[in-house]
Formats: sequence, C-alpha cells, structure tokens
Amino acid sequence: MEWNAVANFIKPELLMVVAVCWVIGYILKQTPKIPDWTIIYAVTLAAIILVVLTTGLNVDSVLQAILCSAVAVYGNQLVKQTAKAKEGNEQ
Repeated sequence: MEWNAVANFIKPELLMVVAVCWVIGYILKQTPKIPDWTIIYAVTLAAIILVVLTTGLNVDSVLQAILCSAVAVYGNQLVKQTAKAKEGNEQ
C-alpha cells in the first residue's frame, strides 16, 4: 500500500493535525536534549490529544491520530531523504 493511500484515509477536517504534528516533530528535532527515538512517540501522543479534543474519545479518533502522526513523520522523512539524494547527485 502506498502512503498516498494511507493519507486518503485521514478525514479532511484532520489534515491540520498532520501539519501541527509536522511542526511539533520539527521543533522537537531542533531541541538538543530530546533523543530522536522519542520524537515519534511525542508526535503520536500530541496527535491523539488533538484528535480526541477535536472529535471526541473513540476508537476511530485514536486510529485517525495514529494515521495523522504517521503521515507527518513519513512526510518529513520524504523531504529529508529527497534533499539528501539531491545533495548526493550534485557532488
């Protein structure tokens, strides 16, 4: 399954949560005292809190939050890896 298909499972009203998760991940990555391995957990927890506050507490909300955080992290990695590959081709 492609990531675009996964992104299509996210409810349109929750796309802002994906953007917020991306920003939270970026901020945490720039914070020296935060280990990289904890960032995905923090982003997922933030997504769960945001989605539950937006749509209420139910199983669908938790699943939507996990999808939002996964797409945010995947999107960030996609941008980083693409930039890294471009750097390698320019040298």
